[in-house]
Amino acid sequence: QVQLVESGGGLVQAGGSLSLSCTVSGRFFSINDMGWYRPTLGKQRELVAAITSDGRTNYADSVKGRFTISRDNAKNTVYLQMDSLKSEDTGVYYCNVKVWTSLVSSVDVWGQGTQVTVSS
Repeated sequence: QVQLVESGGGLVQAGGSLSLSCTVSGRFFSINDMGWYRPTLGKQRELVAAITSDGRTNYADSVKGRFTISRDNAKNTVYLQMDSLKSEDTGVYYCNVKVWTSLVSSVDVWGQGTQVTVSS
């Protein structure tokens, strides 16, 4: 069984920074894409940032230039550095990882979520 353990988050003033991390544990063959999502009003979780296994990144327009996603494949961990935070960045951030459990089978795994609160 594959599990994700998230850490980081918390309360920060607008303009400040926070860092999130998410570590994959359990039995798996390899890790594909890793990313961070957050819920929006009336919608399911929206992509905040994602990174492929070879390091290509993708960001929501609202966080470009402020957030940086990275991964350490040796530690099976993905990070999200959030700078110049705004009140609208407030929310629960969920880690998502696409994991190959065998050569032909993959699963989508979600973390438990970590709260980010930005005070204005």
